[in-house]
Formats: sequence, structure tokens, C-alpha cells
Amino acid sequence: MMVARSETNGSDSQIPAPTGVPRARDVADQVVGHSVPEQGPSQNSDPDGNNQKSRNTVDRQTSIAMGEYNAASYVGIPEVPSSRVVNSRKVSVLPLVFLIFYEVSGGPFGVEDSVQAAGPLLALLGFLVFPLIWSVPEALITAEMGTMFPEDGGYVVWVSSALGDYWGFQQGWMKWLSGVIDNALYPVMFLDYIKSAIPELAGGYPRVFATLGLTFLLTYMNYRGLTVVGWGAVLLGVLSLFPFIVMGFISIPKLRPSRWLVVDLQTVDWNLFLNTLFWNLNYWDSISTLSGEVHNPKKTLPKALFYALILVVSGYIFPLLIGTGSIPLNRDLWTDGYFSDIAKMVGGVWLRFWIQGAAAMSNMGMFVTEMSSDSFQLLGMAERGCFPSFLPRDLVMELLLRGSYVLLLA
Repeated sequence: MMVARSETNGSDSQIPAPTGVPRARDVADQVVGHSVPEQGPSQNSDPDGNNQKSRNTVDRQTSIAMGEYNAASYVGIPEVPSSRVVNSRKVSVLPLVFLIFYEVSGGPFGVEDSVQAAGPLLALLGFLVFPLIWSVPEALITAEMGTMFPEDGGYVVWVSSALGDYWGFQQGWMKWLSGVIDNALYPVMFLDYIKSAIPELAGGYPRVFATLGLTFLLTYMNYRGLTVVGWGAVLLGVLSLFPFIVMGFISIPKLRPSRWLVVDLQTVDWNLFLNTLFWNLNYWDSISTLSGEVHNPKKTLPKALFYALILVVSGYIFPLLIGTGSIPLNRDLWTDGYFSDIAKMVGGVWLRFWIQGAAAMSNMGMFVTEMSSDSFQLLGMAERGCFPSFLPRDLVMELLLRGSYVLLLA
């Protein structure tokens, strides 16, 4: 809110404002919609009507100490946000929680290597302790900076504000390139998960057409808007996590808590263990590129990050407790996709197919979420002017550009 000092009849109240600052009567004209009558010559004016204080502006401006009250009154000017900002902030807490969930995690698929590298006890402790060391600080930074700069672009805006547009652009295009390469993996991984149920998708033209169709479908979801993507992420998140809840209840009679305490420090692969933890608990700042599309970001973003942190950690710990406690330990078998084998041993073939379907849904969720994040990152860069003029500057063209690159890499 802007504040301007109005003129009164006191001797100190007629000190002229600094150059470039509007007079209070001009400000009042803009606020109330009518003019304020000009005052006549004051007691400090000379007979010709010329204010003698104008000759000593510099000296008199510095005569009042900071914070000293001099009977001046103040006129408040309310800030009116642009219609674009008001209309675009549509994402509420729940969709934002699942958008963050898919930016960071996507479910327990991929955490199996932590058990292979370090055993059950260290794997469980790692996913409890590492979030306190890394995820919580990163989420707090994202909450603080995202509410300080509630606009599209996220970390690009942060870097540009601190180091200039050149380094902001470097950050932006390298992150966008990384996102395109990463996003191209998800349609392929989706088909890899379901090819056991549909063998025709293992290769050849059926796989090519399935990849094209899946990419177009998920890109179209982004075209429909971030609200559609957000609620789609909620649905996909429930479909991805619910089978593990069912598997947890089925495995209760088979749980042996002593299996959770197995550890052998002599055989720990620390590189694989720490890389697995870092990979599965990173990228909390990715949601910042959507800050301009969040409803009331100063309240919604911190809440969503807090709830998402609980969801992500629970989504790792619970399946690990089930898997390590319900079957005898064989660390060599704990590789990507082993949860589907555990589901078969615990509940049967039907549960295995369900877990594989959940993994496929998880890949869809990560695809649409990352595409949204990176597309709004480009939109934020374009709005700030750190985007080459020959590249598209609207969200539709950015989605088409990104979708084309994903198809080429997939």
C-alpha cells in the first residue's frame, strides 16, 4: 500500500515532497475522484505569492528526523491486482498436495534399492531421518520464496532477482532441458509396466502408437488447465497408493517385527543407499514454478508443502514396513519392481497386477505434473522477458513444443 503525506496548515507540513513523489492533493484526486481545492498563500510565502521554502528545499527536507511526528495526515491507496493474477490462481490445497507428491515422489516405486544397499533397518531410518536433513529445509525454502515471489517461473524468478536475468535464464533452460529428458521416460516406463498384461505393447508398431497416443492424451490434459491436472493428480495418487493399503492389511498375519531390525554395516553400499534417498526425497522446489496459479499462495503453498511432506514420507515407510516385515530377507532381490513380487507372495497374482497398474498410474501422474511445472516455468520466463524472442510466448505453444521434444526422445 502506497502512503503519501497531505498538506496541512502547520509550518512543517508544507515541506515539498522529494522529486518524483506526487503531492497528497494529487493522490487524493486519484483516490476520491474529485479535486481538492488549492490552498492560498501561507504565512511563509512572500508578498509576490512565491513560496520561499522552494528556495531551500534540500535543507528543509533533511530537517525532520526519521520517525518524527509532525501532525501530517496520510492517505492510503489500495493495491488492485491485475485480472490475470486473480483469475489464474485456481489451485487449492488438496490438488496442490498431490502435484507436489508427484513432483517429488510418485509413490514407493524405486525405493527398493535402499534395502538392497543397506538392509531393512537403515532403509527405514534413512527415509525417516533424511527428510529432516534435506526435505524439510528445501520445503521451507520453497514455502518462503514461493510466497515472496508468487508468480510463474519459481526458482528462475529467485535466481533472476538475486543474480540477474542472465543467470536466471541459465537456470531456467538447463532445468527445462533436464525436465524434457526426464519426462520422456514416463510413457516408456508406463508401457513397460503393463506389457506383462498386454504383450503386444512390448515392441513394434503397437508400442509406437501407444507411446504417441499416451503422450498426446497427457499433453491434452495440460492444455485443459492446471485445475484439471491437479484433480487428475489426486485421482492418480489414490489409485497409486490404495493397493499398498490393501496389501498392508493382507500382510498383517505375516509380519515379523524382528525383520525390521536387520543390519550389517560391513556390507552397506553407501553410494547406492544415499543416492536412492536423495533421488526419492528431492525436487521440492519444482512446485514453485506454479506459484502464480495457486489460490492465496501465502497460505495455500506452506500448507500443501507440509501435508505433501507427510504423504511422501508415509508413502515410502509404509510399503517398506510391509515388504521387509512380511517376507524373509533376500537383499539381492530388492531391485526396481520388487514390490509387485512381494504383492504376489502376500496376496496372489491379482494383487501383483494391481501393484503393476498402480506403478503405471504413478508414471502418468509424474508425466502430467512435470509437464505442467516446466511449461509454467517457460511462461514465467517469457513474462519476465528472459526468453528468446524467436521462441513461443504462450502456454499452448510451449505445451506443443515440449510435447514434441518428449516424443522425439521417447
